Amino acid sequence: MSKPTVRPSRPFFSSGPCAKRPGWSLSGLDQALLGRSHRAPEGRARLKEVITRSKDVLGIPSDWRVGIVPASDTGAVEMILWALAGERGIDVLSFESFSGTWAQDLRDVLKIEDLRVLDAPYGELPDLTKVDWTRDVVLTWNGTTSGVCIPDASAIPVEHEGLVICDATSAAFAMDLPWDRLDIVTWSWQKALGGEAAHGMVALSPRAAARLAQPSPRPLPKIFRLANKKGLIEAIFEGDTINTPSMLCVEDALDGLRWAEQIGGLSALKARSQKNLAAVTKWIATADWVSFLSAKEEMRSSTSICLKITAPWFESLSAEAKGKAVKHLTGLVAKEGAGYDLASYRDAPAGLRIWGGATVETADIEALLPWLDWAHEQTRAEFSA
Repeated sequence: MSKPTVRPSRPFFSSGPCAKRPGWSLSGLDQALLGRSHRAPEGRARLKEVITRSKDVLGIPSDWRVGIVPASDTGAVEMILWALAGERGIDVLSFESFSGTWAQDLRDVLKIEDLRVLDAPYGELPDLTKVDWTRDVVLTWNGTTSGVCIPDASAIPVEHEGLVICDATSAAFAMDLPWDRLDIVTWSWQKALGGEAAHGMVALSPRAAARLAQPSPRPLPKIFRLANKKGLIEAIFEGDTINTPSMLCVEDALDGLRWAEQIGGLSALKARSQKNLAAVTKWIATADWVSFLSAKEEMRSSTSICLKITAPWFESLSAEAKGKAVKHLTGLVAKEGAGYDLASYRDAPAGLRIWGGATVETADIEALLPWLDWAHEQTRAEFSA
């Protein structure tokens, strides 16, 4: 087939850090408090503004505490696991790379004895009916590396004895989160609003705050401490941070939040992401070489859109050769400036991944897809010869 002639205006499809919002420019960061202390009144006010605007856009209940923490979503999840794990039995849902890491942390590092790992292969979810909600439950709302999300909140009872700990890093600002059924929710700036990396956020229900205020079952490094001998460190939820944040990144996070508010808040963000998924769905209906990694439509993510190559020539390759073929295919697209960072996550099955969060324009995804068809034909010719 001939090479397409139209390229995406913004060929950025990475799943983190993700594309900046439409119209973003460095001039939007001109007011960043560079060279100023984050503990100065002005710096603390900017950090508090991130917290306040995040709560407003996400619809977080007023009695929840929200704080900025180190090390992106990974740091946010691990600080919670290290602080809480072991007070009661834990069920953890493992169905992609990061949820698998949380299971490994609990089993092999923290060595939690009363642990149940409910797992599923890439493209599927564990059986949610087997979760014991009298225990603490660790779940990922949207599998960034598998393209599978929890379809709705019905499996989680409103009244539950344990804490529901939700990694929402690629769901926040793109999907509805059932705040009345969750207790701890984490995310990062680098996903759905296109912020910069290394900063995480944690939201605590009153029940979770009460648990965290109790002494931890294990020693914690400073960057994991949300509480001290006096109880919860309330200043963290008012704009103080455990360690030094980047005030440039803070300004960028505020830029994304203000844009979200200007376009209509969470409902508008969700609609933009769903439109991106719809564009890929329409294309796959006519493509004969690729399909969704998730076979179940209701579980397909609208942000981390994960695809598998189903062409016979590809399926006949060894695992090593499949990886090389995907690298070749995505390299062709990148060389043409038509799309970057399109390969699946390194631990996931060899395939493609297109970020479809709200900062990505549907027109750019629509312009990308013919390039994928073209690159597939070039790659087939190279690898099936």
